[in-house]
Amino acid sequence: MSETSLDALRERALKLDAADPLAERRALFALDHDGVYLDGNSLGALPVHVPARVQDVLTRQWGELRIRSWDESGWWTAPERIGDRIAPLVGAAAGQIVVGDSTSVNVFKAVVAAARIASHAGEGRDEILVDATTFPTDGYIAASAARLTGHRIVPVAPADVPAALGPRTALVLLNHVDYRSGRLHDLPGLTAAVHAAGAVAVWDLCHSAGALPVGLDEHGVDLAIGCTYKYLNGGPGSPAYLYVAERHQAAFDSPLPGWNSHADPFGMTPEFAPADGSVRGRVGTPDIVSMLTLEAALDVWDGVSVEDVRAKSLALTDFFLECVEAYAPAGRVTSVTPAAHAERGSQVALRCDEAEPVMRRLIERGVVGDLRRPDVLRFGFTPLYVGFADAERAARALAEVLAEIPPSGSAA
Repeated sequence: MSETSLDALRERALKLDAADPLAERRALFALDHDGVYLDGNSLGALPVHVPARVQDVLTRQWGELRIRSWDESGWWTAPERIGDRIAPLVGAAAGQIVVGDSTSVNVFKAVVAAARIASHAGEGRDEILVDATTFPTDGYIAASAARLTGHRIVPVAPADVPAALGPRTALVLLNHVDYRSGRLHDLPGLTAAVHAAGAVAVWDLCHSAGALPVGLDEHGVDLAIGCTYKYLNGGPGSPAYLYVAERHQAAFDSPLPGWNSHADPFGMTPEFAPADGSVRGRVGTPDIVSMLTLEAALDVWDGVSVEDVRAKSLALTDFFLECVEAYAPAGRVTSVTPAAHAERGSQVALRCDEAEPVMRRLIERGVVGDLRRPDVLRFGFTPLYVGFADAERAARALAEVLAEIPPSGSAA
């Protein structure tokens, strides 16, 4: 590619960054000055104010107030309070999201509870449809839940869900965005199809929350789960969340009833009586340090429109794909991420026969993405802190690495 063309794309990137309404958000994150971080779809970057907030949790709230912090520092109400902060990011009204436990634990709660809700519709609903391309743990958990509840797992591609639905379908567990390819599935349409069949829709939002509008309430989703350490930047292992639509809360029968979800948690009675509302999704003592780390991290979302995030995400991924096409040697990489905006999340996945050595060298050059074996290079675009110059630099570095590594099967 000519230097003139290179200069033109670099110049465009600078102009796009100068016009970006979210550009100032970048300063809120701890980032390498000379690096490009494109792995926020696995672990979000650290907001710079979080360490001081966590220090307060450790030294004052725990160190000085100790047990008084359950009341005085608001520890006891943190799961619901933080859930209400996540709610606008996924299109939910307050009082429907509780934070706590891991994504896997919440998948288990949601699947079993959905099966129990579906049983109220009558006998014979003994099938759980599961996204055949799902993140493996979702499938493992759903299969275990099916064994426990006497259901049968039916793996199905998301696009084939409408045809697979029937009178035996109890619930459908789907990923909003495919973690490998970045494909965005049709949450409104699939949820409507599930409901038309009399079943319950459960969505995994791990790769969409914080990257694009979800519309849980608007589209009538029944139950949803998601992690907080990707686009929500909550930190490694930060607690997940569980959404239970208000209309289902009275019937939500958790398979993991704990003292924290009891109507009278300090009554210590032998019989379980579930609390009202989203509190039913709690189990045991909240993981306070990581939970309050997440709460602090969510400050970066104050005043941010998810629609603006989505617009920038699409513009970034469009521009990156354009740069890759312009820079990369012909035939070395192929996008497996849909070109259509309506079908794209906030990542770009490129198929490359030499994916492992290519990603290793990119990381050595300061361009951090990740790979999904055997042959997918994955680049996540977090609009709050990734810019267009980052996208251009990453594509240029990819082209340089591909030029250095001979194609598989070549005589070089």
